[in-house]
Amino acid sequence: MEFFNREKEINEILSIIEFEPNFIYFLYGPINSGKTALINEIINNRLDKDKYVVFYINLRRYFISKYNDFIEVLFEEYNENKKPVEIIKGLIKDTPLLFGIPVPKNTLEELLNKKTTKNVFRYITNILLEIKKSGKIPIIILDELQKIGDLKINDFLIYELFNYFISLTKHKHLCHVFCLSFDSLFIEKVYNEAMLEDRADYILVDDFDKETAMKFIDFLSENILNKKLSNEEKELIYSYVGGKPVLIIKVINKMRTEELDEILNFMLNDTKQRLKYLLEDIREENEELYKEIIKALSLFKENHEVEDITIDKKVREFLVKRNILFLDTIKGVIKPQSFLIWNAIKILI
Repeated sequence: MEFFNREKEINEILSIIEFEPNFIYFLYGPINSGKTALINEIINNRLDKDKYVVFYINLRRYFISKYNDFIEVLFEEYNENKKPVEIIKGLIKDTPLLFGIPVPKNTLEELLNKKTTKNVFRYITNILLEIKKSGKIPIIILDELQKIGDLKINDFLIYELFNYFISLTKHKHLCHVFCLSFDSLFIEKVYNEAMLEDRADYILVDDFDKETAMKFIDFLSENILNKKLSNEEKELIYSYVGGKPVLIIKVINKMRTEELDEILNFMLNDTKQRLKYLLEDIREENEELYKEIIKALSLFKENHEVEDITIDKKVREFLVKRNILFLDTIKGVIKPQSFLIWNAIKILI
């Protein structure tokens, strides 16, 4: 399917990589707002394949519970009896996209046995320098960054990792680094603990606004259903799922075999029941917390977003971590993760 919209974000990222690396960039936004789709569109269709080499590492694909798990995720293991430099030279001739830093099996085993990030980062730097010598610019992309939030090795792994990224970008100007996450609380934690002031920047990938969502509904209905929907149907879809791309796609796909009212009512009821059971569990465990959460959620009866500090810090962090609310720490606002959740709140509270 043709990629829809996001030209503003695409042009911003392409503009960034045209200049020498200077900052770590966080792509953040609500769950399923299209962050991964955006970065994949850039990698696959917008990059000059003769100019860049991308290391795309999606942490969601892996179970990560300890240091060795994380190190293995960073690398793509090869069994060839070649030096790392020979492997990388052969690979970048064929593709600009790699799913990890290439490493011979015996070298990876050695790095894992030493259990120090110093050796790991030195190896990665040497690979990136070889790419730069070949006339290409390396880009590292870490998707689903929040997956490594609980890992510790001596000090916080996050601190060591992001200080290394600072070295690659701000100091050596060697490699572009992009980190994707829906967890803005975790990004803020990374920013503070790794001391990233003046060393990092943010790119918001939000749900579509209403005008864009309506155009997206038109685009999908014509391509999937081979017809145009009425204004009433489009308004109804938006009122239930808002501008979240994945939910709009889900609705239009289901319209091939189901009635629109049935689709939307089922999706809302499913969301409402899950929220109801969550609130029930909270009430059983902690009556006081339950009352505070109800008080916080009642703010969204009349408003889609509110200032972050209008909700107690403990409560807002609880609701953000449970993916009920999305906190934009840059704008200082908080809102439901989706229109479905917003509608469920308005029914239940």
